[in-house]
Amino acid sequence: MKIHKILSLMVLAIIFSGNLAAASNKPGAVAVVDFTKCITDSKPGKHEQENLEYMRKQMTSMMEESEEELKKITDKFADSEYMEGLSPKAEEELKTRYQTLSQELGRYQQQYYQVSNQASYQLMQKMNSIISKAAEKIAKRKSLAYVVNKEACFYFTPDLEITSQVIQEMNKDFESEQNRKKAIENKSSK
Repeated sequence: MKIHKILSLMVLAIIFSGNLAAASNKPGAVAVVDFTKCITDSKPGKHEQENLEYMRKQMTSMMEESEEELKKITDKFADSEYMEGLSPKAEEELKTRYQTLSQELGRYQQQYYQVSNQASYQLMQKMNSIISKAAEKIAKRKSLAYVVNKEACFYFTPDLEITSQVIQEMNKDFESEQNRKKAIENKSSK
């Protein structure tokens, strides 16, 4: 996914390079945004990261429960006195339980990676949309022709960066949306 993102950014940089050179003759026509910083420093970015972390913690706790139970069974297998005291049927049940838990843990791990990757991808898509909307608002206010991701630039002068302005816009939009949701909840609870 990261290679795909880098290649996409490089293609965009190549496509826009001719246009950027022409636009750079106009003052303020080009600006740069640090996509990563927008995610880590903005309220919507932090909110989405918290949601992702909450989901990961839930899945991790399921895996930890299975791992703990597996460890208990493994300890029983290692305890020769315990094993000698078991009937053949009880020993078979313990082995079956161990196998079932091992398979369950494997499924949990596979689901964890799939869901985690999918959630990360969705987070990036959502944040891309939020950042794009905020950057567009700033671009219109400043009459910018282009706003590009910092990762697509090999070099730019620091005065072209508008990351902090984009983050402020993202935070303002996020707070407005949160206030709107609260108002709707308050109306529906009355």
